[in-house]
Amino acid sequence: MLKYGLEEGVVVQALRAPDYVTDGGLGRKIAHRFMDDLVLRVIYGDNDEIVITVYPARKRRYAEKS
Repeated sequence: MLKYGLEEGVVVQALRAPDYVTDGGLGRKIAHRFMDDLVLRVIYGDNDEIVITVYPARKRRYAEKS
């Protein structure tokens, strides 16, 4: 989160109210939250209390999946 200048509240919001969720590998989930021209991707474990990683990505890459 520090690398991308993301505040904890933004990540929590993505977990609580994602625009959509997809299945990730190894039983993980990926929450997507659209922000301007980016999409915040939060990869998390069995419950939303265990965040594996979080990063912004280009919205156009994931927008067609919403």
